[in-house]
Amino acid sequence: MPTISYQLYSSRNWDIEETFAMLAAAGFKEVEGVGPQYEDLPRTKALLQSHGMTMPTGHFAPDLIESDPEKVISIARALGIGTVIAPYIAPEVRPTNLAGWKTFADRLAEMSKPIVAAGLEFAWHNHDFELVPVEGQMPLDVIAAASKNIMLELDLAWVHVAGQDPVAWLHKYADRISNVHVKDVAPEGENADESGWADVGYGTMNWPAIKPAMDAAGVTRYVIEHDNPNDHKRMATRSLATVQAF
Repeated sequence: MPTISYQLYSSRNWDIEETFAMLAAAGFKEVEGVGPQYEDLPRTKALLQSHGMTMPTGHFAPDLIESDPEKVISIARALGIGTVIAPYIAPEVRPTNLAGWKTFADRLAEMSKPIVAAGLEFAWHNHDFELVPVEGQMPLDVIAAASKNIMLELDLAWVHVAGQDPVAWLHKYADRISNVHVKDVAPEGENADESGWADVGYGTMNWPAIKPAMDAAGVTRYVIEHDNPNDHKRMATRSLATVQAF
């Protein structure tokens, strides 16, 4: 069984100490970090240690990875992060044509070099916009083609939101997937107060079909996420129970 982690972005609207206590009580042993956890490293290390957790993966802004890779490496080593993940590019700076995506992909390839040279893994986390064709090509394919250093943290729900088949993308990049984000999409018109997301197993994702594809791709870590839960304890506990039953 792959290990199960929790993306702390899901609980950004709650106190971090409350979040760690809730996750520990639910049974989580791993978390995935984001920016706020890197601002006070001693506090984050203490929270991990006191709750018996590790942080094997972490999201870092591409601009930070590019401009100050040594800071990223230092944070990763302090917290035990083995995979540095670039998670997002804002709409106002997002490429709009194929040449722009190739330039961005080349930037990712360059910023991956010091990370990989330090003995860490580098990955890109997708949303839906990388799965909208641009001049006949998928931006996610352009990113993957730029360098073998670029692994993928495949967000299965965003693949679904883009109208693509998560199973097909798991098969396509079976040798490039670092880990996956496991989350769910509510039926159309439901969960509006949660931005249309659902607890894992309570939405429209076809997990009976996706699970064998994750196994075939050799996925070793499931990262549970919900982009806007109105109750993070309910989401964490129900989602964990679903994933443990896969």
